[in-house]
Amino acid sequence: MRYIFLLGGLLGFTLAAGTAFWMQRGPDRVFLDGAIGCLVGALLFRWLWTVLLAGLHDTLVARQRAAVAEAKLNQPEILPLKS
Repeated sequence: MRYIFLLGGLLGFTLAAGTAFWMQRGPDRVFLDGAIGCLVGALLFRWLWTVLLAGLHDTLVARQRAAVAEAKLNQPEILPLKS
C-alpha cells in the first residue's frame, strides 16, 4: 500500500503543480497547490486501492464458494450397504 500512496501523491503533486504553473501562478502558489494535490492524490489512491482489494477479495471468495458447491454437486453419492 505504501507504493500506491506514494504514486498517488506524486501524481497529485505533478497534476496540481503543473496546472498552477500553466496558469502562471507564483512559485509559492505552485508549491502550495502541489502540496495540497499531493495530499489529496495520496488519500484518493489509498481509498481506491482499498476498494479494489475489497472487490478482489469478494470475487475470490465467491469463486471459491462456487467451486465448492460445484464439487458437492458432482460428487458421487455413496449408498450404504444393505445387510
